[in-house]
Amino acid sequence: MRWLTHPVVQFLAAGVVVLVLVGIATSWLSRDAADEEAIDDARTLTQVLARSVAQPAVPRGLVDGDPAAIDRLDRQVLDRLLVGDVRRIKMWRADGTIVYSDRTELIGSRYPLDDEELEALREGHTDAELSDLSKPENRFDRELGPDLLEVYTQIWSPEGEPLLFEAYFTAGQIGRQREAVLARFLPITLGSLLVLLVLTTPLVLLLTRRVARGARVREELLQAAVRSSDAERLRIARDLHDGVVQDLAGSSYALSTLTTSPTLEPQVREDLDEVSRALRTSMRSLRSLLVEIYPPDLHTGGLAAALHDLTAPLTAAGVAVDVDVSGDEEAGDATVALTWRVAQEAVRNVVHHAAATRVSVTVRREGETLVLEVVDDGRGFDPGAAGPEGHFGLRNLTGLVRESGGTLEVESVPGGGTTLRMEVPVG
Repeated sequence: MRWLTHPVVQFLAAGVVVLVLVGIATSWLSRDAADEEAIDDARTLTQVLARSVAQPAVPRGLVDGDPAAIDRLDRQVLDRLLVGDVRRIKMWRADGTIVYSDRTELIGSRYPLDDEELEALREGHTDAELSDLSKPENRFDRELGPDLLEVYTQIWSPEGEPLLFEAYFTAGQIGRQREAVLARFLPITLGSLLVLLVLTTPLVLLLTRRVARGARVREELLQAAVRSSDAERLRIARDLHDGVVQDLAGSSYALSTLTTSPTLEPQVREDLDEVSRALRTSMRSLRSLLVEIYPPDLHTGGLAAALHDLTAPLTAAGVAVDVDVSGDEEAGDATVALTWRVAQEAVRNVVHHAAATRVSVTVRREGETLVLEVVDDGRGFDPGAAGPEGHFGLRNLTGLVRESGGTLEVESVPGGGTTLRMEVPVG
C-alpha cells in the first residue's frame, strides 16, 4: 500500500474531499439563496395581484360584508387572483374580520391578526412567513399541503379603509426555484474545481518528481561525503597502524630483549622495563584511538574483538572489564553496526564520566532480538535531569534505535551506577 503515501495520490484524495465539501456547501448556500429568491418572487407577485388586480376591483360595501359586493368581486377577479402557485386568497379588516376569501366559509369570521400582519396593514410593506396551519383561520388550508407560504400586503377599499391582502403559495414554487438555482450554479462550481484539479495534478506530479530527484541528489552527495570521510579516516588509521603502532611495538620488543641481557645493571634493567611498559601502554592507547577514528570491520574481525579493543582503555586504567558476546552470528550488518555504535557511546561515557571500577559489556540473543547491556558501578546520574554533556550522544542514538524497530533504555541513579539496555531485531 505504498502508493497511498504518494504525494499525487494524496493530492487527488484531498481534491476529491474538497470537491465533496464544496458541493455540499454550495448546495446548502444555493438552497438558501433559492429560497430567498422564491420568497422575493412571491412578494413581487403578491404586490402585483394586490395593487393591480384586487385593489381596483374592490367594490363599495365589501368592508361591511355586503353579499352583492362579495359576489361581484368573486365574479370579476377570482380567476385572475388564483394564478400560478397561489392557492388561497384572504382580505382582512384591521379588527381581524375576513371580508373576502375564495373559501366563502371564512367570510365574516373574525380572528386576531398578529403583530407582523398589523404592522404590514399600517405601514403598507409586504411580508412573508410560513403559514401556521394549526390556527383556526387556516383550517381549510391544510388540504393544500403541509407547507404553505403566506404573503400579505396593504390595499385600500373605496371607503378609504386599509385592508390586508393575503395570498397563500404552495411549496412547489420554492422547490422549483431552488432546483433552478442549483442547476445553474452547482455545475459551474464543481466543474471549475474539477478543471482546476485536472490542471494542477500534472504540476504536482512534476514538483514531486523534482523534489524526489533533489532528495536523491542530496542523498548521493551525503553518501559521497560519508564515503570520502570514511576513506580519509581509514587512510589515517592505516598510516598510524602501519607506522607509529608498529614502531612502538618494535621498540617495546627491542627493550624487552635488552632487559634479558645478563650484563645490565639492575637499575638499568628496571628503567628499561619501565620504558617498555610505558611503550606498551601508549601502544594500547593508540590502538583504542584507531578504533575511535575508524571502527573495525565488524564482520571480518567480529563484534567481540571490536568490543575488546573498545574497552582496552578501561583495562589499561585498571578497571575490571568483562566482555561477553554471543548470538550475533545471524545478525544483519545494520544491527551489528548499531550495536557497536551504542556500545561505543556507552563505553565512552564510562571512560569520561562514570569513574567506575567494574564494567560489563554483554551481547546476547533473546529470540529474534539482539540485546546489548552495558553495566558499570560508577557515580551514575539522574536520567530525568539534563545529565552530563556526554550522555546526549545516547539520546541522539535513541532515534536510530527506534527507527530500527528496537528500544533503548538507560537506568541510573546518582551514586548507584548505570545500566544501559538496547533491544533490536536480529534481522
